[in-house]
Amino acid sequence: MPSFLPDLATLLPFLAAALALNLTPGADMTMVLAQSLGRGRSAGVWAAFGVAGGSLIHSLLAAFGVSALLQQSETAFLIVKYAGAAYLLYLAWRAATDRSGPLQAALLPPRRAHRAFLDGVVTNLFNPKVALFILAFLPQFVDPARGSVAGQILFLGLLFNIGGTSVLLAVALSASAARERILSSRRAVLALRWITASLFVGLAARIALSER
Repeated sequence: MPSFLPDLATLLPFLAAALALNLTPGADMTMVLAQSLGRGRSAGVWAAFGVAGGSLIHSLLAAFGVSALLQQSETAFLIVKYAGAAYLLYLAWRAATDRSGPLQAALLPPRRAHRAFLDGVVTNLFNPKVALFILAFLPQFVDPARGSVAGQILFLGLLFNIGGTSVLLAVALSASAARERILSSRRAVLALRWITASLFVGLAARIALSER
């Protein structure tokens, strides 16, 4: 009986490849690192969940063929790319000009946690390389004979997302722990603010200079 669930011979190589890819530093990891260093554990964790939300949307788009537009249209690719880079530059400006004290920055109110989640979603969603990667990676493990292709892509995308989110949560917790130890130093706090802004600028440049 056909099923969208992959067999073990397909699932094990997929999980191994997904783990290796999720452990590779990239734009999402940089985003979570920047949020964790600049805003603390709450922001880093919410940003990780935001990246997961963006990746889920990418999987849905790939499953229903919408992501193919980015692969076929240079204009669509450029629009998404530069919109994402502009948003990251805005985050860099916000990080550099934030004058809240270290204690206030360490304890984010719910609204800021929500904003960190949204930052993760938007950054992931407006990175065209993520859409093209999912479009190229997931179908390699799809077998049309087993049933719904869209269902298989969504299932594999969910597994990939769970692994990636676990890695990002570990990054958020470890980076925020290091941050907590230096919050008592005014000079360190100032340096941390500019390190966070620099991470966002570097990430914006990476996305803006990416090619299809």
